[in-house]
Amino acid sequence: MVETELKPSLASFNLKTYLSTKKDIVEKALDESLPLGNPPKIYEAMRYSLLAGGKRLRPILCLATAELLGESETTAMPTACALEMIHTMSLIHDDLPAMDNDDYRRGRLTNHKVYGEDIAILAGDGLLAYAFEYVAENTQNIPAERVVKVLGILGKAVGADGLVGGQVMDLDCEGKCDVTAETLTSIHRRKTGALLEACVSCGAVLAGADVNDLSRLSIYAQNIGLAFQIIDDILDVTATTEELGKTAGKDISAQKATYPKLWGIEVSQTKAEELVNDAIAQLDVYGEKALPLQAIAQYIVQRKN
Repeated sequence: MVETELKPSLASFNLKTYLSTKKDIVEKALDESLPLGNPPKIYEAMRYSLLAGGKRLRPILCLATAELLGESETTAMPTACALEMIHTMSLIHDDLPAMDNDDYRRGRLTNHKVYGEDIAILAGDGLLAYAFEYVAENTQNIPAERVVKVLGILGKAVGADGLVGGQVMDLDCEGKCDVTAETLTSIHRRKTGALLEACVSCGAVLAGADVNDLSRLSIYAQNIGLAFQIIDDILDVTATTEELGKTAGKDISAQKATYPKLWGIEVSQTKAEELVNDAIAQLDVYGEKALPLQAIAQYIVQRKN
């Protein structure tokens, strides 16, 4: 593993406290965002997965980006919640027997194991639709054109050019031995990277980012998105089910194309470090205001689950 030498200001930033504080705020907002309704079963299923915990990294990225550029946490929160709703939908659907067929997620039974495949599919659909509704109806004090742009970013991230397309490519490559690095990167820039990039881009758009801001932040987000997936692939090989909160070794059993399979663990870790270093450098222009985003980038290659 390559040890990255951190700048003194970044090394002294208390990311653990930052993430814990932000996570608590996000958890409260998510709970309030989706009250129980009728029919009760679908709302219970949606809340079961949405409130199952996790890092809440995606909404935190949105909030941190908005705050970097001078927008308030309160104003960005509806979009942050929507991003977590979309992410949760992707996890519910990804765990289905027709996809990755997993029994555990975030340390407990997956949605379809509790509510059945039919309700799990509908819970995912419900969260996806509600994410757009929630942004449109709850974003305040932001010009309408920015809200429309955010909705467009969300739609593209989750559609055939983003998450859905990446999942299709991922399924098509299962069991194949000739998957290239270029193809694998294309898969994960869609499947994992597109939503992570949307988190940063949405936060930036809400704050009225200019072209230069959007360019820097887009590069940052693309790099951490790919690094995140590389580390995910490594952890699938090196971590236990208890550490991950989901079944370890799923990529091998499903004969998926992964970075460790392509490059080996050491080279994969080095590639992730290089991506993160470049991501951090993109934000140097913002000074200490960028420390939360830079520290999150570093955390991505150091995480254990």
